Amino acid sequence: MKKSRLVFSEAAVADILEQADWYRAQSGRTLALRWERAVASAVRNVVRRPAAGSPCTFRPLELQGVRRVLIAKFPKHLLFYRFTAGEVFVLRVVHGARDLESLFS
Repeated sequence: MKKSRLVFSEAAVADILEQADWYRAQSGRTLALRWERAVASAVRNVVRRPAAGSPCTFRPLELQGVRRVLIAKFPKHLLFYRFTAGEVFVLRVVHGARDLESLFS
């Protein structure tokens, strides 16, 4: 089986880095590194099994097909992505308490 190409949106990269910076400022380097490893693990899992994520029920047509997974050990954080036969596209990595649908507009 051919491995999917992994692509991150600019927003997803910013989400990951901003959260790592926040953890570093609040609790130190150890928690920031734990965050980064947890995100990397979630991404690896999505690339291995892209259909395993839960489908989102956003209303706008352009958000159809978006899926989400929890970030292990950071259960309030979600990784949003789309996939095709050849690509996994990470859209956002955010706290689930936010207005999620508005993050994509």
